[in-house]
Amino acid sequence: QPDKQISSSSSSCDPALRPIIRRRARSLPTSPERKRAAVQCQVSGCLSRMNRVRFADALGLELTQVKVFQSGEDPSIPLHVLSRLSINSDLWYSSLDLEFTMQCLVPDFQQPADGMDFSSRLQKQQVCLERVTSSDLGLSGTIHVCNIAFEKRVSVRYTFNQWKSLHELSAQWLSSIPEKNGQNMVDVFTFFLPVPPFLLQLCSVVQFAVRYQVNGQEYWDNNRGKNYSLTCRTHPLKMPRECEESWIHFI
Repeated sequence: QPDKQISSSSSSCDPALRPIIRRRARSLPTSPERKRAAVQCQVSGCLSRMNRVRFADALGLELTQVKVFQSGEDPSIPLHVLSRLSINSDLWYSSLDLEFTMQCLVPDFQQPADGMDFSSRLQKQQVCLERVTSSDLGLSGTIHVCNIAFEKRVSVRYTFNQWKSLHELSAQWLSSIPEKNGQNMVDVFTFFLPVPPFLLQLCSVVQFAVRYQVNGQEYWDNNRGKNYSLTCRTHPLKMPRECEESWIHFI
């Protein structure tokens, strides 16, 4: 706003002051405009309703809702939150090293790839499980098969209840590698077997065998007639005290 020059004759030359006109936003028309719009809509036969936004306080309601728990009424806490609280409690109250236990599936057999007779088993059976690992989601494994023909199918047959019922899933081709003698090629297949969380209870067992179908023939690897089995067991985990903050942050 420019500065005014103060003089005896300046008062008679000042411009007349005009009142400030407040304009209503177009998004919020005045009441007469709303009425005219409604009349035009009815005359033209328009059946659509005008979009309106109302807030709870305009209707006499509260903007917030407060839940009051009575004595003896506990709030519902999800199971995964309770498990994390339990882990954090174990970490907090442990004295020296942080230690807690987890339940996981542990193989009841030696990993075939770690055995000295892995190659001979493969040549004899034409198919052999190489290795299997477990996680909280299920089992992952790799299978070796002799490359008898290009068209082949590899699958895993498994059970959760001692073969009272069984299921089967297909393994996926991963790669082709030369055999240890360097003369023949071996195809590597991979599979993932999901295990429902409710089955991860102490002493629960998962059993499976591997089937290889090629050239109208069928070959099996069932761990020499005993099947491959994994039992759910408690597995202790330890961690130094200085890693407590980083571990809780990771969880």
